[in-house]
Amino acid sequence: MATLIKPLRNNRSVIFDTGKFDNWCVYVVESNGSKKAPFDETYFNDLYSIAQKYPQDKVYNDFVSIYDNTTKSIDIAVLALIDNITDTYNEDDKVIIEQWFTVIYAGMVAEENKQFAILKKRVKRLGLHQVMKLGIAAKDAAKFSYGKKWRDLDAIMKPLGF
Repeated sequence: MATLIKPLRNNRSVIFDTGKFDNWCVYVVESNGSKKAPFDETYFNDLYSIAQKYPQDKVYNDFVSIYDNTTKSIDIAVLALIDNITDTYNEDDKVIIEQWFTVIYAGMVAEENKQFAILKKRVKRLGLHQVMKLGIAAKDAAKFSYGKKWRDLDAIMKPLGF
């Protein structure tokens, strides 16, 4: 059963629905009702491109403010935070910023609810950190954690402060 997370200003919406493993799959739903689960690589790429137009670390720091407020539940205060952050971007970037920050937020909430996930939302932060701060290609950052032991990833994240 689909759960609406947020209707977007581009006439799309972000929802949770049943995926391959659980009911925490994040989808972007088009105005015609078709839905697609976005890939990390896609929004990492888009956010990196947008970041090139703004002061250093703006996009990453905006993400971190969402990350810091993410728990196991969708919180209307965080959705309002995303709206406030979105309003700080140029008009032509607002639609995609709102969409991807909402998708990442939902993805982090989903990670926080995954039964056997140890690193939880920290995996999303590692990926975006690699793209925004280390200059790693989005496709590589999106797949970086695949097949790695959680302790090895934890050892990478802790010195970075998350």
